[in-house]
Amino acid sequence: MKVVFEISKEKFKDAKKVLEENPYAEDSFAKVGYVLKEGKSLGEDDNYYVYLDASEEFVKKAKERLKDVAKTAEGKKAERIIRKVEEEQNSAVSGFGSLFG
Repeated sequence: MKVVFEISKEKFKDAKKVLEENPYAEDSFAKVGYVLKEGKSLGEDDNYYVYLDASEEFVKKAKERLKDVAKTAEGKKAERIIRKVEEEQNSAVSGFGSLFG
């Protein structure tokens, strides 16, 4: 399940603490993997965005953990950010492949 969380500049430090806590726990953000992007780098606003591709169960936990520091991006905005992050990831992987290909 793909989801995007939107974090205001004011809540960024608090959100980062939540994302980085207990990195070795089975249900940590670090184990599942996430992408944290500055909105400007995606052609968006001044907020920060967390892209997460995880199980529905983990997404529920993530929403609970981030509820005080982030909101779930929805609709066209979420679709746009997911597309941009995935395009970046795919181009990075193909570039890496050409180094060793």
